[in-house]
Amino acid sequence: MPIFMDRHIVPGIEAKHAAEAHREDLKIQDLYGCRCMTYWVDEARGSAFCLIDAPNEEAVIKLHEKAHGLLPYEIIQVNSNVVEAFLGRIHDPESYSLSSGENLKVFNDPAFRVILKTQTSNHRLLVHTYGLEKAQKLVNLYNQTIQEQLKKHEGRQVELPDPGCVISFISVSQAIQYAISVQKSLHLAAELLDLRIGIHAGIPVDNNNMIFGDTMKFANYLCGIGKGGQIIMSSLIHELSKEDHNRMEGSSFIVNIDSFQENILEHLMNTLLDNWQDQKFGVSDYCNAMGMSQSQLYRKCLDITGISPNELLREFRLNKSLEYLNTARNISETSFECGFNSPSYFTKCFQNRFGLQPLAFLKIGV
Repeated sequence: MPIFMDRHIVPGIEAKHAAEAHREDLKIQDLYGCRCMTYWVDEARGSAFCLIDAPNEEAVIKLHEKAHGLLPYEIIQVNSNVVEAFLGRIHDPESYSLSSGENLKVFNDPAFRVILKTQTSNHRLLVHTYGLEKAQKLVNLYNQTIQEQLKKHEGRQVELPDPGCVISFISVSQAIQYAISVQKSLHLAAELLDLRIGIHAGIPVDNNNMIFGDTMKFANYLCGIGKGGQIIMSSLIHELSKEDHNRMEGSSFIVNIDSFQENILEHLMNTLLDNWQDQKFGVSDYCNAMGMSQSQLYRKCLDITGISPNELLREFRLNKSLEYLNTARNISETSFECGFNSPSYFTKCFQNRFGLQPLAFLKIGV
């Protein structure tokens, strides 16, 4: 059966309340063909998350409604391996307290996590730039460093069909120190790899059909505006890491963005995600979608990303084309699916940006 994770918004919830609700779920789970695996409760943020093996979403809703009346605000289908990678467990924790006289397992285990995302240059482009042997040495050094520092900083790597690494941390401090250690260990190799690290934080179910989907998406956005060797932190991470500010002073590779810049960045990139495959979508359409004049959009885009709106649109499409070419699509298919109006124009843009033609890119062995 599929496995679902739901989110309950319960202001003022306490660990004991969540334990009592979970106990009521367990009593009648068989009536709805469900298996209540575990839950997470976050007293500070007034939320709880249930992990349930169930025939469908409707069964989850009916179970909760009958058991205690606390209906979920949102439900998504999840992979248990991915849940365990992000959150460290898919069953009740070994450490808990027993409520006096009730034989009730009580634990306060928030599902809030710090998510670190890495991005590097495309492997084929590394081979084109440095040759096969040096490129492989760089990639091996990167992979080795990622794994070595994981053990030291208590991160959990999440295996996803996504370029780059996704790593989950409970501690903001550990995530930041991990990122700094990786960049320092790689030193010049980080710039050669064009390694950018984005750090954001959030909850597992939050208006996205993927677990931690919104958090990962924004961490990707942060990587997208960084330069090789940089760590880009969201305003939330900056706020949560005040105790680490002294240790971060002098770290020239750390970049912070404020909440105003975040809102603009999110709007910029969400608009791109919605329209990048449309060949007719240009700067004037971008302005309309953003609700800005051309001069306003130009200034804000340049301030946050370092490039113009037109360059951002082209850069986004070209980076997507690398992903498409890596999936065995031909050049013509890639050009049209990535928003270019002709294969010849796509080839010209690709050559100007990456220093080789798409056909030569496809012929590079990795």
